[in-house]
Amino acid sequence: MSSFRKALKSRQRNHHERSQPGFRKHLGLLEKKKDYKLRADDYHKKQNTLAALRKKALDKNPDEFYYSMINSQLQDGVHVAKKANEEVEMTEEQKKVMRTQDIKYVEMKRVAEAKKIERLKGELHLLDAGSKQKNKHTFFVDSKNEVESFDLATHLSTAPELVDRVYNRPTLTSLETKSIQGGVEPDRIEMLAKQRNHQYKILSQRIDREKKMFVIAQKIQTRKDLQDKNKKVKVKKETTSSAAIYKFEAKRKR
Repeated sequence: MSSFRKALKSRQRNHHERSQPGFRKHLGLLEKKKDYKLRADDYHKKQNTLAALRKKALDKNPDEFYYSMINSQLQDGVHVAKKANEEVEMTEEQKKVMRTQDIKYVEMKRVAEAKKIERLKGELHLLDAGSKQKNKHTFFVDSKNEVESFDLATHLSTAPELVDRVYNRPTLTSLETKSIQGGVEPDRIEMLAKQRNHQYKILSQRIDREKKMFVIAQKIQTRKDLQDKNKKVKVKKETTSSAAIYKFEAKRKR
């Protein structure tokens, strides 16, 4: 009975771990065996890693060469691959727009630019600014004699001075029955030609701007798509004129 009484947990003495002595309080908590074990394991793990790296360096072939040795550089202690000068992914203007504008705003501006382009095309009718005919028009006749005596002005029923025109080429009947409207003086015609050239230049600039807006919208959309956690593989790199192309893993919807 006495042995059972001695074995009772309620009568046993509580044992407390030794604390840090008062004169060593400035050193913090007293390290216990479990704390020492964790610190020792971490130390030995690091030492083993350093030993393995040292052995790998000693066994390395001095003639070994990889292209990444010359195609990378250290930045803040980290190896970063160099980019060729010609492989510029995007211009500074595109970066600025992508940082400050949303895809909806860019798409709205692109649509507005496209409408202005259509309006300009409707006004200019895509006429040649220099009044020089670039395309060819083939006429067919029945005999060689007609080829030798063929007169283009007579065939088109217009004045010889208007044959080279690709637009506003009235016939002789129209010239006889109707009055000429618009500029007929050489100075007036030259001024109209300059205005027409200026309009074509504006049209060209708007077309380039619309293309840039389209590329920026594609790049913003690509970055949004990359936030998806599905597996993806890059098929084509990003350039200044096109967004990167990724192939996503097909995922079956439930």
